[in-house]
Amino acid sequence: MNEINKGLDDRRATYIEYAQAVPLAYAIDLDVCLGCGLCENVCLAKAVKYDDKERESEIRVGSVILSPGTKGYDPSGLVTYGYGLYPNVVTSEGFERILSAGGPYYGHVMRPLDRQEPKSIAWLQCVGSRDTNRCGNGYCSSVCCMYAVKEAMIAKEHIHGELDAVIFNMDMRTFGKDYEKYFLRARDKEGVRFVKSRVHTVSEIPASGDLSIQYVDESGDMKEEIFSMVVLSVGLTIPDSAVALARRLNIELNPYDFADTRPFEPVTTSRPGIYTCGVFQGPKDIPGAVTEASAAACLAGGDLAEARGSEIQAIEIPREKDVSQEDPRIGVFVCNCGINIGGIVDVPAVQTYAAKLPQVVFTDSNLFTCSQDTQEKIREKINEHDLNRVVVASCSPKTHAPMFMETLEACGLNKYLFEMANIRNQNSWIHSKSPDLATQKAKDLVRMAVARAAVLRPLKEKVIPVNHRALIIGGGIAGLNAALALGRQQFEVCLVEKETVLGGLSLKLHHTIEGEDIRVYIEKLIAEVRADDKIEIVTDAEIAGFGGYKGNFETELRVGPGQEKRIIKHGVIIVATGAIEYDPKEYFYGQDDRVITQIDLSNRLEEKGASDLDSVAMIQCIGSRNEEYPECSRICCQNAVKNAIHIKKLNPDTQVYVLYRDIRTYGFLEDYYREAREKGVIFLRFNQDSPPDVECLPDGVTISVIDHVLQRPIAIRADLLTLSAGIRAADTNELSGIMKLNRNPEGYFMEAHVKLRPVDMPGEGIFLCGTAHGPKLISETISQAQAAASRATTFLAKPEIKLSAITAKVDTDNCVKCLTCVRSCPFEVPAFNQNTKLIEIDEALCHGCGVCTGVCPREAIQLSFYEDDQIMCKIDALMAGGM
Repeated sequence: MNEINKGLDDRRATYIEYAQAVPLAYAIDLDVCLGCGLCENVCLAKAVKYDDKERESEIRVGSVILSPGTKGYDPSGLVTYGYGLYPNVVTSEGFERILSAGGPYYGHVMRPLDRQEPKSIAWLQCVGSRDTNRCGNGYCSSVCCMYAVKEAMIAKEHIHGELDAVIFNMDMRTFGKDYEKYFLRARDKEGVRFVKSRVHTVSEIPASGDLSIQYVDESGDMKEEIFSMVVLSVGLTIPDSAVALARRLNIELNPYDFADTRPFEPVTTSRPGIYTCGVFQGPKDIPGAVTEASAAACLAGGDLAEARGSEIQAIEIPREKDVSQEDPRIGVFVCNCGINIGGIVDVPAVQTYAAKLPQVVFTDSNLFTCSQDTQEKIREKINEHDLNRVVVASCSPKTHAPMFMETLEACGLNKYLFEMANIRNQNSWIHSKSPDLATQKAKDLVRMAVARAAVLRPLKEKVIPVNHRALIIGGGIAGLNAALALGRQQFEVCLVEKETVLGGLSLKLHHTIEGEDIRVYIEKLIAEVRADDKIEIVTDAEIAGFGGYKGNFETELRVGPGQEKRIIKHGVIIVATGAIEYDPKEYFYGQDDRVITQIDLSNRLEEKGASDLDSVAMIQCIGSRNEEYPECSRICCQNAVKNAIHIKKLNPDTQVYVLYRDIRTYGFLEDYYREAREKGVIFLRFNQDSPPDVECLPDGVTISVIDHVLQRPIAIRADLLTLSAGIRAADTNELSGIMKLNRNPEGYFMEAHVKLRPVDMPGEGIFLCGTAHGPKLISETISQAQAAASRATTFLAKPEIKLSAITAKVDTDNCVKCLTCVRSCPFEVPAFNQNTKLIEIDEALCHGCGVCTGVCPREAIQLSFYEDDQIMCKIDALMAGGM
């Protein structure tokens, strides 16, 4: 810990050096200050003091969203782990800092005690979670298993020699979309070891600083291993400040101090008009938090729909300057990015070098170029030095280029007169051990960017009106909630369902694990949708054709037995095609009536009860986590626990056995797992290589399995064998082909970005929700549907939108109509016009991917913003070398 703190002190010294190198005086406008105290907390020199005297202020709002965040569990009180006593015991948060290029060791994996590269690292799971005895947190924090796998993988990448990475766990809960594949890659390809054991004590070996872990393996044998470091995978908790805020607002909290919400209203608090999202709603990962943030915004937007736009202050963009006849005047802004860049790259040297490049008239360096104050500074320098081109040398243009482009527009410059040099992701992060090399490469990247900036040309974006209507494909819980959310925001919706009735898979379900009645909920939901005059429902319909672009789509439907043709014009699309239960091929399902699925069991319990059942066995991961379908179906464990508890409540004498590989009752579902055990449900773990054997006999179904505690075969006679069948994506082969929607190998539709845009699809104006995206609970489906509606609203609320100017254009004089572009475009945009006999590319439909530009044998197609001279000049600048 002392070494980590020393590293942080070094970082503070670095920041102070930057501040001294760039003498700036910051003033606080007390008329603008909100009194949040944030500046006092972040000021490294402790030069800001917060005046905490009471201030009276009032802000008129129509709704409130609470997202106060989380903090990692502090394991100091768990003295047996040695945190705070042994320097080489760190938390997962501390290890994240060690791995980070902006951390105390600049991304080098070192032991805090002696700064030596570790040879072995152990991760101890569930520290501060799933523990009602020592810390009182009975819930699962949901994220710890995945971040431990991630940290182990990154550590192995950073360390040149062999690293023995071991994760001690009770259950590996890699339940998210594609998470199981990542876990399998770590285990089977990267050599990360996973040990089923909950470690109680960590001891230090004083002579070396190594750490001894004694544990009991699954066979009951006592083992001891020595590790260079131990990482405590700490859970998520709610800060005291968030608890105090909730109490001031009279918001009900659950026993763990998270916001109390209901399964069918996952982001709605106990107080009307106040919503919540993120970890304050419950433990979750980044995609879940981002999704819920959009969901909360959707519901808040519904409250404000009638007043939309009434108190918005429009930002006036100055008239664009005509610089087409001016010589390039380039400004270069080099970012330190804290120490992400400045800790490796000699930023002052890069700035000095940039100042000598042709047509560069101004250079500057900044601590964080993306900060609001730096944006203001860039605007000032553009006007002061009459800049007509801007180069920013910082991080990834994927995340930051739009912001800098807006800064240019605010100065009256065309946004396409901007270029970025990625000297962080593509330089300092990967050359952190070679500062001189990183500095030279930064100069090369800046020189290339300046050369390209000099030949950039202003581009005009086409403005098109928006059709304020949404098409929602799928009438299950996701589609119905998305439709209702948009209807409440006063947008027209066409809801299309291929079946003759609404409801989807939910029509086969009865209760949630919390006890909520699904049948009552779905009936009410359908009634509300039917009663909304903004929503048109079209059942027994299929998608037959599709065209158009964001804001202006056109979809052809075939409706009813007669396949009547209908054309729907709309501005956005929400895909909510749902999923189906896996139809088991295993264990005599369909051959013996005593072998059923969890849905079948739910129906039986509702109809017949459990008084005639002496014994029920359940086998998990049926149709999931295997070679054919490697993913986890997410919902199966809670289904088994829910039905097991139901049986015990109906007939406490019924013996219930659950045969599992990992119980994945994440979040607050862990409480029900514990309840099931307390009621006498017996959980038996089996190995994937030794699955249970089943024999159907006249007196019952016999299940044979190797007990992981006894380490010997046991036989269970059951009246019913229940298979926890996973879910599979609905058959969308035809739909995905017609609408050009990408799917993963499991058949689920793919999002634009797993973390940053979890409900957006790659095509603009198209959104995704529910089990069409991947397996999930009803509560998660509802929040994702509301999130998709919220994202759709960002289009529908605008009278018009701009299309990107980065599109392909055909030089018809040189085109020989070979049709290579027509065959190659993944979006089928280039087309041969039979009347004009020319190849045409509709700019509104073009995605700017550049495929046609690359494959054209005559080089007759140019991609705006990436024209040949704008690419070749960078290559020429690179090959020309330094000055």
